[in-house]
Amino acid sequence: MHSKEWVLEKVNAQDEWRRKCINLIASENVTSKWVEAAYHSDFSHRYAEGTPYNRYYQGTEYIDELEDAANKFFERHFGVKHADVRPISGAIANMAAMRAFAKPGDVIASLSVPAGAHSSHQRGGVAGGILGLNPIKLAFDGEEFRIDADLSSKIITHARPRLAIVGASLIPFPLDIEGIAEACREVGCRLIYDAAHVFGLIFAGKFQQPLKEGAEMITSSTHKTFPGPQGGILLGNNEDWEEVQRSVFPRILSNHHLHRIPALLMAGLEMEEFGEAYATQILRNARALAEALASEMKVCGESRGYTESHQVVVDVAEMGGGKKVAGELEKANIVLNKNLLPWDRITRSTLDNPSGIRIGVQEMTRFGMKEEEMRQIAEFIISVVVKGVPPEKVRERVVEFREGFQEVHYTWRE
Repeated sequence: MHSKEWVLEKVNAQDEWRRKCINLIASENVTSKWVEAAYHSDFSHRYAEGTPYNRYYQGTEYIDELEDAANKFFERHFGVKHADVRPISGAIANMAAMRAFAKPGDVIASLSVPAGAHSSHQRGGVAGGILGLNPIKLAFDGEEFRIDADLSSKIITHARPRLAIVGASLIPFPLDIEGIAEACREVGCRLIYDAAHVFGLIFAGKFQQPLKEGAEMITSSTHKTFPGPQGGILLGNNEDWEEVQRSVFPRILSNHHLHRIPALLMAGLEMEEFGEAYATQILRNARALAEALASEMKVCGESRGYTESHQVVVDVAEMGGGKKVAGELEKANIVLNKNLLPWDRITRSTLDNPSGIRIGVQEMTRFGMKEEEMRQIAEFIISVVVKGVPPEKVRERVVEFREGFQEVHYTWRE
């Protein structure tokens, strides 16, 4: 039977193990002590259904002020009319947007999972499995990691979807949304950009700017390249924003995890001061890692310089597949994930062991690593995957290497 000591033992073991790992999961990051201080508070026990100053509970004076300030902060930073920080995840933000703009049976257009789309955009995810929408696929050039704008525009014109949702979990390069925006306008299709992975880069002005390129709304999570608490956000200029707000509450959420809100605002203030330098180093690190890996491995996107985001995508089909490679690297304390690639057909076999691995540099960048450290990480990976060095031997070197990078950077010292 489990005990309180057992629980704490596992929590402490996780913390200790992570300090000894090179974490390259592209969907994760770490928060600063300032964000953590704002996160751990009495708000974690409280409810505040509704919107600021219009609640269904009493005792909400301070969360009203903080939530209103957080919404206005992101509205000001992005130059938009509306922001809503209540979604508790990126998937919930996607659900709220889709629920506001479409009804069961409506056609929506999105990328496929092998092309990088999030599961919430799909027939088996939030879109089809919960909301009863009918997703169709936009055309995608897998070799170039580009939306095929001409063919996708024809698909939109022919199918006349209620909305199109673009953005991806596998996103080494900006997506051509300008190329499909006109077709969307012609048929009255709402165009939404899921910025979950690249929100921090967009915030810092170092990636594409979806709202200026034709999207009417951004949905996002807040904890990947943007180093905030786990949660979601909605940003937009649409006139029917009240419908979006009603989708968040009462249609989807009740309480929205209030302790996230001050932590998210704190992360926003932090990124406003340090985000440009942080995002710039992320991009430099990703390119350096990709170039170093490309000496011995098949890094995708070579014709485009491998990457323009935090992600590096590697085809390891000839090395046993993503499952095998990720598993061997984990034994060496190098943590990343297997990933479908655009040319993978979705089968039980490819879902279990896809062709690719996905690497993200944002967390190690936050711990102060730069280009030279990325080249060292590439050497660790190549040693295990290409040269067949036992992972246990590489792990010893990884632990020693990681000891020098324990402090969170791109934040206030005091």
